[in-house]
Amino acid sequence: MEIRPISPSLLVEELADRVASAAPDSWVRVALDGAPAADPGRLADALVDPLRLRGREVLRVSSADFLRPASLRFEYGRTDPDAFYTDWLDYGALTREVLGPLDPGRSGKVLPTLWDSAVDRATRAPYVTVPRGGVLLLDGALLLGQGLPFDLAVHLWLSPGALSRRTAGEWRWTLPAYARYEREIEPVGVADVVVRVDDPRHPAIVRRP
Repeated sequence: MEIRPISPSLLVEELADRVASAAPDSWVRVALDGAPAADPGRLADALVDPLRLRGREVLRVSSADFLRPASLRFEYGRTDPDAFYTDWLDYGALTREVLGPLDPGRSGKVLPTLWDSAVDRATRAPYVTVPRGGVLLLDGALLLGQGLPFDLAVHLWLSPGALSRRTAGEWRWTLPAYARYEREIEPVGVADVVVRVDDPRHPAIVRRP
């Protein structure tokens, strides 16, 4: 395994170049996958302006807006790591409302948010049409290995020690779910791009043999 240190700003530029190199009339669905401690949303946000400068329209979506209702998420309690792993995120809705409409020949009409978990009700957001050549940036945890149709998957990897140190106390009960993700999905082997972010100020690209 080869590890190439890179500055945060150069990481953004390299990723933006890679995304923008796709066919100009094709949608590009990009996953920014990582535990909250890896802050994938921050990287997704950082890519918006560089992609627009490269002539790409961008839509930002967060998987946090596609959680299942509380009655389903908390069926086995509020701190069950197995339920967190399998039952919290509505993968079907992400495919149906966000990723599927960007398949070739489809409409490009995307629902940017579905469920407000803070108040446990639908957001009633209007659909947004992503023009051809547009980029969808979807951030979240546990996105890979579930059949979600991405064109580019970026995984922000944390060593177990760093993940434990940087996970907020009220979310430490989720750590077994991330260990299961590493064990069952092996996101480092699934993702197109792997970035080690034990120290977010000094990321590194991980290249597999």
